[in-house]
Amino acid sequence: MSTAIIGVGNIGGTIARHLAAGGEPVVVAARDESQAKALAAELGPNASAASVEDAITGADAVVLALWLDAMQEVIPQQARLLDGKVVVDPSNPIGFDANGQIIRTLPDDQSAGSIVSALLPAGARYVKAFGTLAAEALAASANREPRRAALYYATDDDTAATTVERLIRAAGFDPLKAGGVADAGRIEAPGGDLHQFGFNGDIVDLEQARAVLAGAEQPARA
Repeated sequence: MSTAIIGVGNIGGTIARHLAAGGEPVVVAARDESQAKALAAELGPNASAASVEDAITGADAVVLALWLDAMQEVIPQQARLLDGKVVVDPSNPIGFDANGQIIRTLPDDQSAGSIVSALLPAGARYVKAFGTLAAEALAASANREPRRAALYYATDDDTAATTVERLIRAAGFDPLKAGGVADAGRIEAPGGDLHQFGFNGDIVDLEQARAVLAGAEQPARA
């Protein structure tokens, strides 16, 4: 099985690095194909570069590591190729104001997940994942010891759940389902109570993540 990663910025590049290091074959693609080729060369034998179309066509799972605005352009263009694929969405409704401060780009009652899932063809298997940590934390927290960091995901599709749990584990984290697509906003930022920002910047392990999901107080950190 192979995974296409569309977008090689902070999130896409990090996911590609973690998956390749975990033994997963990845195909990276970007609008600037030279950037994808450079990343593939850096990652070694588990990585290759391709055009966006070829990467999607040859993959079992597709990570759309793009800003939400870009995703709203790319998905309609690639809808035919995304049909039948597991589509992983790490997007957050985040923007920046004139002072460089983070702002929310959607109404409080609307998630990025609801927008992305609605854009996909009916046969796509959607899952929200890999966006619950800030980019720097995602890059630094793989294979953490003594307890791995947990990553929440949200989906209504059993095949997507099985696939993304495998990918999360290969990337060096423990997976935990937060709910269905209707719960995607809980694992998005800003505002999601299950996003790292909702934990005041803390990175939780699987036991802590389960406790929070169950509505218990977060366990004291060692």
